Amino acid sequence: MHTVVVETAGTTAEDVLAVSRGTARVTVSADALAAVAAARQVIDDLAAKPDPVYGVSTGFGALAVRHISPELRTQLQRNIVRSHAAGMGPRVEREVVRALMFLRLKTLASGRTGVRPLVVETMAALLNAGITPVVHEYGSLGCSGDLAPLSHCALTLMGEGDAEGPDGVVRPAAELLAEHGIEPVELREKEGLALLNGTDGMLGMLVMACADLARLITSADITAALSLEALLGSEKVLAPELHTIRPHPGQGASAANMLKVLAGSALTGHHQDDAPRVQDAYSIRCAPQVAGAVRDTLDHARLVAGRELAAAVDNPVVLPDGRVESNGNFHGAPVAYVLDFLAIAAADLGSIAERRTDRLLDKNRSHGLPAFLAHDAGVDSGLMIAQYTQAALVSEMKRLAVPASVDSIPSSAMQEDHVSMGWSAARKLRTAVDALTRVVAVELVAATRAVELRGGEPAPATRAVLDAVRAAGVGGPGEDRFLAPDLAAAEAFVRSGGLVAAAETVTGPLA
Repeated sequence: MHTVVVETAGTTAEDVLAVSRGTARVTVSADALAAVAAARQVIDDLAAKPDPVYGVSTGFGALAVRHISPELRTQLQRNIVRSHAAGMGPRVEREVVRALMFLRLKTLASGRTGVRPLVVETMAALLNAGITPVVHEYGSLGCSGDLAPLSHCALTLMGEGDAEGPDGVVRPAAELLAEHGIEPVELREKEGLALLNGTDGMLGMLVMACADLARLITSADITAALSLEALLGSEKVLAPELHTIRPHPGQGASAANMLKVLAGSALTGHHQDDAPRVQDAYSIRCAPQVAGAVRDTLDHARLVAGRELAAAVDNPVVLPDGRVESNGNFHGAPVAYVLDFLAIAAADLGSIAERRTDRLLDKNRSHGLPAFLAHDAGVDSGLMIAQYTQAALVSEMKRLAVPASVDSIPSSAMQEDHVSMGWSAARKLRTAVDALTRVVAVELVAATRAVELRGGEPAPATRAVLDAVRAAGVGGPGEDRFLAPDLAAAEAFVRSGGLVAAAETVTGPLA
């Protein structure tokens, strides 16, 4: 079993995915534990002094003006977790909660938060035991950390609240900890606050969205190529020299992908002989420009995610020289912006895919294909309503593209008077990525059917995709049948990476 070692210097996207979506175990390095212990000594020394220090011997947020006496500080830390575990709504997905916990562990192990090594080791033990706290959809404003979501995780660390066991059953956290030999943690000075103050939820969802979108952009390049081929379009617009003179790297990569998929096709360009077209429609001709812009937006999002993965986000923090300083690093704006950027880009990628599907189905624009790709149009409806479903998904994606990060509702008696709404941006991006998967799947169903109806010899990569998609349970042309299972099979094929893998058996690695 793969083991992820947590060091003081942050983590990688690959490690986040291995822990959140995979079966990787987590261990904390000896150097990290030593750094954690050294920072804790600083906090213990401050706690012994009469001077108030935020988070150590004071209240929180708007209540930071109150000095807390030593005999009440354990209760203070316990209370902040209990009171902040105020989430509502549906449960958040297991992979999101595991990413949230792992990323909080990453910051705790940095030696900048002042928690005891015991807290770090117990968080790792929860992850390795497969214990997943119940976290709810609503409760984070993306500022002062993903407070409610992280509080529900901290509650489990204390042996309180509910959690899901490795068997998927939700039970009292105390029972699950006892079964796995994990002692609940009694929090001390600063530790409750340190468990709550981070951008970990929104960052985890950003990392996962980046991984999913990378696969989907390549998938969309493939379906765009198949649609171009089915419409007898010209591959000349994909020539490298045309994209070199507008040197956006993503555009060049998408054009190269499409050109690889279309290599050897006997279908492309035939319209020039028997049905003159000066140019293909934008949804065909400009596919690399749109998908390429999505690629470049994704690259920027990965840059921001990488910086955040290297960060230690808490307030206050223990600096290398021993100072304990308050700060605003918990503000989620950097992450929130790119989450919103990606939702915009995903919506546009879905929009252009839907336009290609519509063109394939319209006999007035499909250059000889039957109406709605039906067996006997009129008796059969073909893929008419599959495009309706796709259009509904795209419409939803456009609504999800409205940025969350431009909103702010002041909280904590105006102490937290500007918030990022990054958690909300992340939640809607997850929905948008799911929708984009389905949109690409519908184009795949339409494009493969259209290529088969067209006849002739498609590109070898197209043939490989056709064979694989049929083997995956997506039926080809014929009389109308119950269509939802075909669409579901296509969605699973795209989601699993099967579409990209099928094309790459011929093309080699695609960008």
